[in-house]
Amino acid sequence: MAQIFPLSEGAFTVGHDKRFVPFNLDKDILTDRSTGSLLVEVQPFLVVTAKDVIIFDSGLGFHNAEGVPQIHENIRQHGYEPSQVTKVLMSHLHKDHAGGLVYMSDNGVINTTFPNADYYIYRPEADYALQHSGSSYIAADFEPLLATTQVKWLDGEEGNIDGYIHFTHSGGHCPQHIVFLINDGGDKVFYGGDEAPQLKQMIMKYIAKYDNDGKKAMELRAQYLEEGKHEGWQFLFYHDIKTPVNRF
Repeated sequence: MAQIFPLSEGAFTVGHDKRFVPFNLDKDILTDRSTGSLLVEVQPFLVVTAKDVIIFDSGLGFHNAEGVPQIHENIRQHGYEPSQVTKVLMSHLHKDHAGGLVYMSDNGVINTTFPNADYYIYRPEADYALQHSGSSYIAADFEPLLATTQVKWLDGEEGNIDGYIHFTHSGGHCPQHIVFLINDGGDKVFYGGDEAPQLKQMIMKYIAKYDNDGKKAMELRAQYLEEGKHEGWQFLFYHDIKTPVNRF
C-alpha cells in the first residue's frame, strides 16, 4: 500500500508575469494582487511504495532561514531523509516544478537535491526546455542535472518504469508534458502534474488560458476523471490549496 505525503511549499499568486508571490491565506486578499492572478499551492509529493521512495516534481527550490532546501526539511518532517529517495519523477520542467532539482551549497558547489535517486525526465521535454529557456523554463534549474548519470531518459508516447509505474506523453499543459500512474498491485496513484493540478479543475469543465493547448488539457482532465473513478485512482493535486489528495 502506497503512503502519500504532500510536501507543501506554501500558497502563491501567479499573474501574467509568471512570478510566484507568497500568499498568506489568513491575511492577504487575492483582489489586491494584479488582475488575473491565480491562487495556487506549490506542492511536490513524497510517495512511498514497497519498492521505492518517490518524489513527484521538485517544487520552486526555496531554502529555509538556515539555507536548507525546503523540500529536504519537508521530507524530514515525515520521517525520511533526502538520501533515501530512490526516484524523482518529473511531469515537466517549468520553474515551479523543476526549481528543486539541484541546489547550491554554501561553498558554491551545485548538488543534486537527491543524491541517491534516479531522475526520470522525458527527453523531448528536456530538449524543448533548453530551446525555450525564459520566464517559464529556467535552464539553471535543470541543466546541471542533465549532464549527470542520475538522469534516466524517458522516450516514446508511453512506457513503464520498473514494471509498476506507467508514464504517458499527454502534451496539454505544455507540448512535452507527461503524466504518471503507479500501480503497485494494491493502490493506483495518479499524478497529472499541471494537467490535473486542482480538484476543482477535475469537476468544472473549462479551458484554462495558461495551458499550451487548453482544449486538449480540458479533454484530458475529463478522461483522467472517468478512468480514475472507474479504477479507484488516488489523484495527487500539485496546485490545490485545500485538497492535495482525492479519490473520486
